Amino acid sequence: MMSQNRQFPSNTQEMRAAVYRGPGEISLETVPVPDILDGEILVRVRACGVCGTDLKKIEQALVPPPRIFGHEVAGVVAAVGAAVKGYKVGDRVATHHHIPCRECFYCARKLFSQCEFYRRTGTTAGFEPAGGGFAEYIRVMDWIVAGGTVPIPDNVSFEEASFLEPLNTCLKALETASLEPGEVVVVYGQGPVGLLMMQAARAQGARVLGLDFLEARLETARELGAEAALDPARDDVVRAVAGMTDGRGADLAIVAAASPEAVADAQRIVRRGGRVLLFAQTVPGELIPVDASSICMEEKRLIGSYSASVELQEKAAQMIFERRINVARLISHRFPLERLEEGIRLASHPSASSLKIVIQP
Repeated sequence: MMSQNRQFPSNTQEMRAAVYRGPGEISLETVPVPDILDGEILVRVRACGVCGTDLKKIEQALVPPPRIFGHEVAGVVAAVGAAVKGYKVGDRVATHHHIPCRECFYCARKLFSQCEFYRRTGTTAGFEPAGGGFAEYIRVMDWIVAGGTVPIPDNVSFEEASFLEPLNTCLKALETASLEPGEVVVVYGQGPVGLLMMQAARAQGARVLGLDFLEARLETARELGAEAALDPARDDVVRAVAGMTDGRGADLAIVAAASPEAVADAQRIVRRGGRVLLFAQTVPGELIPVDASSICMEEKRLIGSYSASVELQEKAAQMIFERRINVARLISHRFPLERLEEGIRLASHPSASSLKIVIQP
């Protein structure tokens, strides 16, 4: 039963939501405001980032409909369950949508995203839980209230706070790749995730070269601190990397673009004993070219990283709240819920001026 401690009018029973109804089909509908249980909270969504995984699910029908996507959520607590402690109506919060059990085989090895419990989505706006941020309200389940909800300082915007989960995924990737200060890192793709990754690597003492085909994104990469930002179709990337590494090759290449060609190129550009980390290859059954001899004879490592780490929640929050990572600069477009389809199209087919798309329900 929903708690009566609420911020919205007592006769509010319905809300607007963008409902996934099939491949590429999003329908703006009126749906019930979710009920919450005793240990749960209801959050009025103020900002929700559009994530690449949402795009893939919508466009490639990776999950059955109906669902309400959107998991990069920040908003205001609108109602609290009777058993909730530590949160009250009016609190500003950001939410994660997955939290591991911390007790299983995988959690013991810090492979949190492989935990079966982690795969349960803990925020929803209705239907099969899928995040729910593309709606006016989300229900935050008890385990997310306890371990995946982060208070937002008053001087931090909802838009900035919506980057907590995506930044966490980048920090986890760098931890997985065992990044060391002073290493030379090449980041393939300087979209919003690639620019987050570039800034996070710089914050940990790396020298970063960003690659993209859009000049506007390269300019942004330089503005945000990339030592070099190049267009692989135009510039001599191999020469640039050689100049940064006394001819050895990059220590680490991160593929933050869904491009099989980028994976093959990354294998070539890292030094002997270097690492290639896959970060955007999330479609089941996707095949990529691999030079097996470089892995065996040159001892190059091919690794992957997926989703966030519960152990990095506080670090991600502090980096954003203290503005050590400039996330506000990454927001290029804001759309109301009614224009979500337009935002999805722009995120899927970026223009010269587009970066992060934020939905404001």
